[in-house]
Amino acid sequence: MLRRLYALRWWMISLITIGTILNYMTRTMLGVAAPTLMGDLGITEKEYSWVTGFFQAGIMLQPLAGYVMDLIGLKLGFGLFALAWAGLMMLHGAATSWPMLAALRGFMGMAEGSAQPGGMKAVAEWFPAKERGFAGGFYNVGASFGSMLAAPLVAWAILFHSWRLAFVIAGAAALVWVAAWFRFYYSPKEHPRISEQERKHIESGQEAHVAASAARPSILSLLRQRNVWGIAIPRLLADPTWGTLSFWVPIYLMKERGFDLKHIALYGWLPWLTADIGCMVGPTIVWWLQKRGVSIVNGRRWAFTVGALLMTGMMFVGMVDDPYTALALICLGGFAHQTLSISVITMSSDLFRKNEVATVTGIGGLCGNLGILMFSLLIGGLVTTVGYSPFFVALGVFDILGAIWLWSVVRERTNPGVAA
Repeated sequence: MLRRLYALRWWMISLITIGTILNYMTRTMLGVAAPTLMGDLGITEKEYSWVTGFFQAGIMLQPLAGYVMDLIGLKLGFGLFALAWAGLMMLHGAATSWPMLAALRGFMGMAEGSAQPGGMKAVAEWFPAKERGFAGGFYNVGASFGSMLAAPLVAWAILFHSWRLAFVIAGAAALVWVAAWFRFYYSPKEHPRISEQERKHIESGQEAHVAASAARPSILSLLRQRNVWGIAIPRLLADPTWGTLSFWVPIYLMKERGFDLKHIALYGWLPWLTADIGCMVGPTIVWWLQKRGVSIVNGRRWAFTVGALLMTGMMFVGMVDDPYTALALICLGGFAHQTLSISVITMSSDLFRKNEVATVTGIGGLCGNLGILMFSLLIGGLVTTVGYSPFFVALGVFDILGAIWLWSVVRERTNPGVAA
């Protein structure tokens, strides 16, 4: 029984991971295509910052996406959002101006904001506390791996046809995944191959305070809880790193470090590879600390702190002369960011009920994407005046502040009747 149940758990999270790969590949492709796309459509850096800003404004509706999935169920909710982002992605290939591209990015952001809340809801449904970190890290590998695939796909499409082809291919691949999602995904309560005994075994490995309640989740009641903000503010401070890697690093490497399209295809995926490693290092730190008697919440705080300390290396990206040293520091930033990011994202499943997890993750995602939006607009407005170096310094400082906030605000929760 246990072996079959274990296989089912990881099959479900693998399905989520494939969806996450496609979700983040489509997000990151714009940044890789930007140098060519901007020339083709006559877009300035300031206009490009508005294009990315519209996407971040759309994706800030993550709490709504999470609430919908908590309300109507993960399978239907996530499937409908994925269907929308697949179609919108294909329409990118028809964009003829920056306002049209900005509108498409805004609507796609609304749909793609379902990825993190959906992933964490699946983890909360299928996995006990001791396995949630690794399950969360596993599906978050999809975020880095999808971003890693963006560079070679866009480079190949540009050399073979045009940047437009890359968006059409990515959207079509997402449509195939949507069909697989509706066919194969089930929650433990609905899965036709799980017995009542197996369902009870899943529930027995989960803490009492995260059990789903009969009441529908209330966004306003959640917003009054300190642990929501304890998770959300560190994401506000940390997520600008992800936005910088996705939207600005390819432009930085080409304009400031002399990379061409071939170099981007050869090396542009490396920060995402190190980010993949970070996805699993964060849970490993938590596992190691738990073996030594540290609570799961404190273990995640320590993993976040380790990542924040490593992020200080990114402060020197703009100060080194060698472009490959700069790239290595960017890779360190990708590793450090995912080490701390997966730690704080997974805390929602440690602190909140299963039918609140997607909503709480969405609130954190709103704050994280607000941070990306503000940071991206600042880069677009000031980079021609001050250069990129101050922004890399800021990224290192932000995560240290996030670690201090996480230790100061979050409270561990053991009593299901107490709001934290």
